[in-house]
Formats: sequence, structure tokens, C-alpha cells
Amino acid sequence: MVTQLNIVSDEKTRHIITPGNFESISYPPNHNSTHSSGHNQDQVKQGFALKVSSILQTTLEVESLIKLFSQQIKPAISHDGITYHNDPLGLGYHYGKKCKHQCQYRLLVNGEPLGEINLHRRWEFSPEDKKVFEYTLCGLVYPLRNAIMYRQALHAANKDALSGVYNRSTFEDTLNREVKLAHRYKRSLSVIILDIDNFKNFNDNFGHSLGDQVIKSTANNITSCVRSTDIVFRYGGEEFVALLSNTSVEGAVFLAERIRKKIESSIINFEDQNINVTVSLGVSELNENEQNASFFSRADKALYEAKKTGKNRSCIAE
Repeated sequence: MVTQLNIVSDEKTRHIITPGNFESISYPPNHNSTHSSGHNQDQVKQGFALKVSSILQTTLEVESLIKLFSQQIKPAISHDGITYHNDPLGLGYHYGKKCKHQCQYRLLVNGEPLGEINLHRRWEFSPEDKKVFEYTLCGLVYPLRNAIMYRQALHAANKDALSGVYNRSTFEDTLNREVKLAHRYKRSLSVIILDIDNFKNFNDNFGHSLGDQVIKSTANNITSCVRSTDIVFRYGGEEFVALLSNTSVEGAVFLAERIRKKIESSIINFEDQNINVTVSLGVSELNENEQNASFFSRADKALYEAKKTGKNRSCIAE
């Protein structure tokens, strides 16, 4: 059973409800027990939660935050492993061992979902263990929310606002990293450079509104063709780049043709007119000991050859 922990700010909302197939518990941040016999124990738990929270505020990396949280709460609630996942953000981390017995919570702050966290150990969690965990989770949620917001801000800064793929400022660092990894582990790396044919005509004849629509459609078609491990960038106005790890030139050409045909067969309806778009593509594979500039330049020259020889085609770098 997954327990849903809601951290809220209104003292009147302290309650326990059971909607659906999971228990939902709501606490205000400074929850105090109404039973005087447990008042001192609650104060100790709150103090521990505040101490954990202050330590967690030393990092804005979600992965480091979960690991640090596990280390900090271990003296109070022994466990063999911890798991955190946030499916909408594609986050998933695990430390230690997964065991038979689990203590799992779905986290929310003022109704905002922050993912699920799960403790694992070889013996059952007692009601007191769960109570301690709930208090310490109250100390986790705000640092976790800050870390998630920071991650989202970084992610947004690396993305092109119009197309939704990575922007050019991100490309140089990514290219440098992928080239180093390819050389270090002796694995293939290929690049595709794609340019929309006659893009200026769309803006001149129909206005920038259509131009924007062509950019978005092209980006969507590219991302629908590539693998999850491939990285797509908007390099210039109508130019895109795809970095393909563990991919030979043959695989890259196959993908380039798949993208080209996908875009060619797509129709954009604009002001009751059907607009066709084509692209030209240049492909290169990283050579042994080759540096970033040469690797990219060869693909760029292949793109120029595709443009010069008729457009709507793929060319391989020499």
C-alpha cells in the first residue's frame, strides 16, 4: 500500500482519509500532537526533522538529495535501501538493497506532486517507524521541491522555446562530452545535420507564423524518429543537429533517410492550404582521434553537398 503524505499549511486540515486504494495523511508543517502524553516525543521528532531539513538544503541535486536523506535518517529509522521516482519528470534513483518489507509514501506539498519515496528493509516497519519517517519526510519535501524547481529551470534554459529540443548553447558542451566518451570507450558516434529546404520562402510568402509552424513540425518529426539515447538540437534558424551515440555511419544514414521521408510525407495545413516541407541532411561518423571541429565540419560539408545536388536528400561525409 502506498501512503500519500500531504504537507499543508492550514492547521485545520490535519486529518486521515482513505480515498481509493491508498491511505492519505495530511500534516501541516509544524504538526503537534493533541495528546499531551506524546507531546515531548513529537517535539523530538520535529527537532530531528528540522535538523534533517537544514542539512538537505546544502544541495540542489535531486539524486544527491535522496542519498543524503537516506544517510541522515538511518540512525532514527534503520533501512537497507531507499528508492525515489518521479515519473512525469523521468527521475528514478535507488541506493542500497531492495528488500521484502517496504515503507512507501507519495509526496505532495500544497497539492503539488513531488514523486514517491520508498524505504526497504529485511524486517517489518513498526507504526512508530512509520511515524518517524513521516516526520522526517516533512523535512524532505521543501528541499526536494526546491531541487526539482532548480532542475526544471536548468532544463528550460537548455531548451529552444519554439521547437522544444535542445538549443545551440547546449550543443557545444554535449558534443565535447560525447566525443570524449566515444574516444575513451572506443565506440561509434555519428552526427546528422539537417536543414529545411527553401525555408525563406515560407516566411516571405506566408509570414513568420507559417515559418514557426514549419520549425515545430520539423522538430516533432525528428524527435519521433530518433531513439531515446539520441540528442536533438536546434542549431540555427532552420537547422537541426542530432548526435547519435553507439551509431555507425550506416545506422546514421538509415536514420537520416527515415527522418527525411517522415518530413516529406507530412502535410502542414496553413490557412486552408496544404504545405509540403523537405529537408537536406549531412551525415558523418567520428574518426579515430578526430576532434569536435573536424567531426562537425565534415557533416556540414556533406549537408552543403546535399543542397548543391538537388536538396531533399542525404549525403555522407568523405
